[in-house]
Amino acid sequence: KHDFFDICRNPELSAKLTVQPVERFNLDAAIIFSDILVIPQALGMSCTMKPGIGPAFDKPLQSKADVHDLESFSTNKLEYVYEAIRQTKTLLNNRIPLIGFAGGPWTLMSYMIDGMTSKTCSKSKKWLYDEDKTKSAELLSLLTDCIVAHLIAQVEAGANFVQVFETNSGFLTPDMFNTVVAPHLRAICSRVQAAVGEEIPIALFAKGVNQSLPTLNTLGYTVISIDWTLDPELAREFLFTPCLQGNMDPCALYAGREDLEGMVREMLQRFGTRRYIANLGHGIYPDMEVEHVEWFVEAVHRVSEEMVMGRDVDVCTLYT
Repeated sequence: KHDFFDICRNPELSAKLTVQPVERFNLDAAIIFSDILVIPQALGMSCTMKPGIGPAFDKPLQSKADVHDLESFSTNKLEYVYEAIRQTKTLLNNRIPLIGFAGGPWTLMSYMIDGMTSKTCSKSKKWLYDEDKTKSAELLSLLTDCIVAHLIAQVEAGANFVQVFETNSGFLTPDMFNTVVAPHLRAICSRVQAAVGEEIPIALFAKGVNQSLPTLNTLGYTVISIDWTLDPELAREFLFTPCLQGNMDPCALYAGREDLEGMVREMLQRFGTRRYIANLGHGIYPDMEVEHVEWFVEAVHRVSEEMVMGRDVDVCTLYT
């Protein structure tokens, strides 16, 4: 038995766990076994995975002084992630692409201040509304720099595709997302693209920002991942990104096989089979039956092949 973050810091175990679902399911890509919170850990914050609670920081940030007391960031501190990527690439032997990732700056900030998963993010949002705007601005800028360096290093280690998970963005007002967080997301994309080249796809998953679709169009990402609350037709109408990803409700995998295939068929028909990555609208839940995951993956391949009538298929299947 291993602690979650101990596994993340063990390249050999991380690589094996990355490849495990690839061996079990007919997936079109693998995503490295890691966590978004490795960046705060590299800044000197202690975080553990607590049963029934999730990730929890021993000493969350409470003041601007705490930000100044963070350790200097270096990608050397995350070398275990990059070594895991190199080992995974060897195990995959170019069968399928490997995806690297990082948390978005606001999502990392909210964990670092709230200390754990929060239903309101009220402690971290307090920093955004504080009269001293430099407090949150400094932290978001610091995290943006860390995220850029981490994503670039993952590509240099062999990742074929990278994704930014701004999963707590739905806690923000549209104006706060558009004016405070979006500029940092835009900077991440442009800086990573400048370093690694535009041939490396960069995806953004900003959960719960359905009122900010016009803003998402301005951020420059190759792929926009959407959650299950956004209608696929609206996504196609208002998002002009080269590719969309999503957006099956993860709870749909609790359904029986026939019902699940029907929902997959409806999803693919609404998105179409071009410029699209079939995926869940958020992460898979730990109590999900493995067989149901297999049903989902099989249905995506079977239905998409039927839809394109034997032509080349642009739909691929991922799950995280």
